[in-house]
Amino acid sequence: MKVCVIGTGYVGLVVGTCLSEMGNDVICVDNNIDKLDQLKKGIIPMYEPGLEDLIKENVKEKRLTFTSNIKEAVEKSLICYIAVGTPQKEDGSADLQYVFQVADDIGKYINDYKVIVDKSTVPIGTSEKITEIIKLKTPYDFDVISNPEFLKQGSAVEDFLKPDRIIIGSNSEKATEIMQELYAPFLRTGNPIIMMDVKSAEMTKYASNSFLALKVSFANEIANICEKVGADAEMVRKGMCADKRIGSQFLFAGLGYGGSCFPKDINALIKTAKDNNCNYSILEATDSVNKRQRHIFVNKIIKKFGENLEDKLFAIWGLSFKPKTNDMREAPSITIINELIKRGAKIQCYDPKAMETAKGIFKDKILYSKNSYEALKNADAMLLLTEWNEFRRPDFDKIKSLLKNPVIFDGRNQYNKEKLIKQGFEYYSMGKSSDKETKQG
Repeated sequence: MKVCVIGTGYVGLVVGTCLSEMGNDVICVDNNIDKLDQLKKGIIPMYEPGLEDLIKENVKEKRLTFTSNIKEAVEKSLICYIAVGTPQKEDGSADLQYVFQVADDIGKYINDYKVIVDKSTVPIGTSEKITEIIKLKTPYDFDVISNPEFLKQGSAVEDFLKPDRIIIGSNSEKATEIMQELYAPFLRTGNPIIMMDVKSAEMTKYASNSFLALKVSFANEIANICEKVGADAEMVRKGMCADKRIGSQFLFAGLGYGGSCFPKDINALIKTAKDNNCNYSILEATDSVNKRQRHIFVNKIIKKFGENLEDKLFAIWGLSFKPKTNDMREAPSITIINELIKRGAKIQCYDPKAMETAKGIFKDKILYSKNSYEALKNADAMLLLTEWNEFRRPDFDKIKSLLKNPVIFDGRNQYNKEKLIKQGFEYYSMGKSSDKETKQG
């Protein structure tokens, strides 16, 4: 099928590439010429496992092309995806200016029937507004559908190629049939296409992300109580997850969620609730608990070293908001590093993929190390902030020899407390026994 994807950000690039992998002719559109030149060479602007190889292969086979010419892309395509950003505004609502600009452009260039697919995460009712904008520009028939994405950074290619489900919000039988044909190759394992009306599809994306965020915040709130009463949050988690009604995902205690989706979507749904005079206390609490979690971690460091950290150097392992990505949007590391710098601390950091991203955020405020062990040299403590696989089984004897003090603050509960204590470490984690019980002797 002939498809164009307007916007080559994280979502648009994955969508366009994976659709081309299934034999479709896909045109990806962007107005950033430098970025397009890089993409044509197979160089992608973010780290996502498997994506670079797929881009190179499909560009080579001429199934995937990149252009800044939106007119040509729309004219050549039956299906036009809108996959531009919807950044959060100061009031928490989604900024839809880019979505509406693309809708206006599509309306100018429609030359036949088109299916307009809203892939961006947008508030309920946005598809209706897109329809109104396009109608003002063209006499041709078209349908606007909602097709929310559920891609997890670090496994986005796998998520798209083997989806749990595909949500299609459509009020048109013709558009529905076209989308079912497009997605048929992705559903050979039997997972469903779930059909619904457009507004319900728009709401499903916000409801899904908000519920997952709620699970993260619930796990952290339980962990904080566990720490105060002497329980072990990890044991509690295992006990909860054995209940099939609860499930095992998103219940790990730690530093909370970050990234471009959960924080933005929670706040957008809160704004929608406010605008419609609905109660939003659970959503508000989810966001509040998440923000507080980073400060709870910082307070552990202050409790150990004091409020004045001017003579302290901290080694940080992990900067991205989660493993397998270089994305630092809303990452806990940003809050934690800023709070430490504010108190005079010096920072040495290492992340397998997010070092360049970090340099764009912190500039020369912190020191950047070539590898994880270099970051430890003469540091007063190590802080684990992102649970990359390469950090899971480190050489603790080497860590101890490099640190000025054998102190670890584990924000992701990756390490065995008892073993580290026997090795002479002071070990601080999230949701386990109080700090004074973790010291050797």
